Amino acid sequence: MTRRTVLLTAGLLAALLALLLLSAGLGAYRIPVGDLLASFRHRAHLGGHALDQVADSVLWDVRLPRTVLAALVGASLGCAGALMQGLFGNPLADPGIIGVSSGGAVGAVAVIVLGVHTLGQWTAPAAAFAGGLATVLAVYVLSRSGGRTEVVTLVLTGIAVNALCGALIGLLLFAADPAAVDQVTFWQLGSLGSASWGQVLAVLPFAALGLLVAPRYAGRLDLLALGEGPARHLGVDVERLRLVLITVVALLTAAAVAVSGVIGFVGLVVPHLLRMAAGPGHRFLLPGSALGGAVVLVAADLAARTVAAPAELPLGVLTALLGSPFFFWLLRRTRARQGGWS
Repeated sequence: MTRRTVLLTAGLLAALLALLLLSAGLGAYRIPVGDLLASFRHRAHLGGHALDQVADSVLWDVRLPRTVLAALVGASLGCAGALMQGLFGNPLADPGIIGVSSGGAVGAVAVIVLGVHTLGQWTAPAAAFAGGLATVLAVYVLSRSGGRTEVVTLVLTGIAVNALCGALIGLLLFAADPAAVDQVTFWQLGSLGSASWGQVLAVLPFAALGLLVAPRYAGRLDLLALGEGPARHLGVDVERLRLVLITVVALLTAAAVAVSGVIGFVGLVVPHLLRMAAGPGHRFLLPGSALGGAVVLVAADLAARTVAAPAELPLGVLTALLGSPFFFWLLRRTRARQGGWS
């Protein structure tokens, strides 16, 4: 690692730690940092002291699960975005291209509108996870021809499937009662308001698996940046690489969408900013994007629940408000550097 990437990694880790402490302490019921650290030490049997009953419940049953879940979701989306941009060779790619977010939305909306409660509170997250994976599988199968998939075909198939998912959601909402429409709207806007340790444990295996597997393919993604032909000549099985990484992206994004709803732009903005700061090498970019995604989403969630207190802003709306101007600037910057699109 270069000195710059070491400094960036240290800065991201420090920022994440500071934000985790701030997020755990700030809110309608404020808990001082000293009390936070004392409670952590007490739980770890390293001294400290217990908090009063209300503060202890707010910290351990409400704030910490939400903060940890925000970090997991942000890390998953950030890493998935870096994988997609490397895989597609395009800084404008994000996980939504392959339909995982829209497929997850269809699954969740379907069970909400149809009133399915087979798994209790886990019904909508499970349906979102299954819908996201099924959609990615459909995109991959439909885009294969002659035993191969091409990036352009994947993108176009993803666009078509995303449009179909949007139409299905529209039909479901047309048939829904007002209560279901309100619930669907809240889910689609993105939120971590219902976070619990159960959700953290549900997301953790998929996030850990994806975040551990992704860096193993950093070298092959660097070779793929040279082009598919040169990468094949250098020993990269491009088709196998594409299949493995699309699966990893699907797992990371589907798990995130299942517990948070649709949250956009994290997977687009974070990897591109880090690429601008440290270069295109994926050995730093993949873990760095995970750290950066965690930082961004913990900060965004903290802002969502404190800026307009006692009301709470939808997390997906907040990330879109911040990410859309960046996306517009990125489009203009990319076009200017290339001298146009043609």
